[in-house]
Amino acid sequence: MSIKDLTTEQRNPNTLHIDTMSTLEMVNAINAEDQKVAEAVEKQNTKIAQAIDLASINFKKGGRLIYIGAGTSGRLGVLDAVELVPTYSIEPERAIGLIAGGKKAMFLSIEHAEDSEELAKKDLKNLHLSAKDIVLGIAASGRTPYVVGGLKWANQVGALTISLACVASSKTGKLAKVSVETVVGPEVITGSTRMKAGTAQKMVLNMISTGVMIKQGKVYQNIMIDVKPTNSKLVDRATRIIHECGNVSIETAANLLQKADMQVPVAIIMAQTSWDANKAKTYLQNANKD
Repeated sequence: MSIKDLTTEQRNPNTLHIDTMSTLEMVNAINAEDQKVAEAVEKQNTKIAQAIDLASINFKKGGRLIYIGAGTSGRLGVLDAVELVPTYSIEPERAIGLIAGGKKAMFLSIEHAEDSEELAKKDLKNLHLSAKDIVLGIAASGRTPYVVGGLKWANQVGALTISLACVASSKTGKLAKVSVETVVGPEVITGSTRMKAGTAQKMVLNMISTGVMIKQGKVYQNIMIDVKPTNSKLVDRATRIIHECGNVSIETAANLLQKADMQVPVAIIMAQTSWDANKAKTYLQNANKD
């Protein structure tokens, strides 16, 4: 399918005259289109759940979440990868965002970089991609060469491949083990896939990465118990988490956090059992082997 025939490239009949609308009419039109995004994502819930289950198995074995994309799609992947580190205390090398054009492309548009399949293969080779890894190929059009090349190489290596596209029967979907296709329809501004398509991609990435982290034991009830307290806000949050989960005072929670070397799960076990830090750490290490 040529680019001009993609759903993401069609003109939206509901916004043909957005340039002459009042500001409120403009906002209402954009909001009305955005409401279609959640519906498109919901239709892919079964596929998203499958992606979470398979990715969780690989991640448990030591595999990495590796996001690949170009432009907005690439930036959303980098964002998801980066935020997993402080939120769930995973090592930075366990979640990696690759964007066509490299780090510079996060801040400057390097559009030509997305046209190279070989560039993605090179980037993944530099990471020493293995069969344990999970490669999430993100492309609104479902045909970006950089993402196509990355998925092809990941398949050769035997890694788990997951694709996110915003068109049906996408090229990337045909390459991936799990294909998530959130068809959000034509954009408010023709071809501006940073809008509805980008929103859909962010929603799906949130679901996949959060689901994987839940299945790693990073969440207790609905609390992110493995948060890394790297600033005053996160130290305060960590203290309140220990207070709630351990049923101890705020003062005791703060003290336990210090004794646990700022490891929230360890402090929670200490609060619940009156064990010392070493015993709590040993208990958690053994539990994570199951």
